Amino acid sequence: MSRRELREQIFKYIFRIEFNDREEMPEQGRFFFEALKMEAQEKELQEIRDEDAAYISDKSNKIIEKLDEIDAMINRQAKGWTTQRMGKVDLTILRLAVYEIVFDEDVPTGVAINEAVELAKRFGQEESSGFVNGVLAKFA
Repeated sequence: MSRRELREQIFKYIFRIEFNDREEMPEQGRFFFEALKMEAQEKELQEIRDEDAAYISDKSNKIIEKLDEIDAMINRQAKGWTTQRMGKVDLTILRLAVYEIVFDEDVPTGVAINEAVELAKRFGQEESSGFVNGVLAKFA
């Protein structure tokens, strides 16, 4: 998988935290990878490689472990907004990008912001990309 595809899968994985308790995430992870394998089979794509699955799982779990800290950072930077008021898609994208900006030394800040904006265009509402870009610009 490309970095962009991996990031999209991480976004989908951590989006589940909005609907499940943290204690349920190991089980949700199993469901996620089962669905990913089935999707690949249905589309007749190559099966997900073990190293890609490990990368998705590892990074997603690191983000979930730091969720409270990440949310606090977002709440400090998003003037007039709190994580409780944000749309779930936008919030999930912000969580992923903030993790990459603050904690992941392998991802340059500009790349994290650009990829987050692209995710917002693909999965968010019409104004999501501008909102995500505005919040993340404060982290740059």
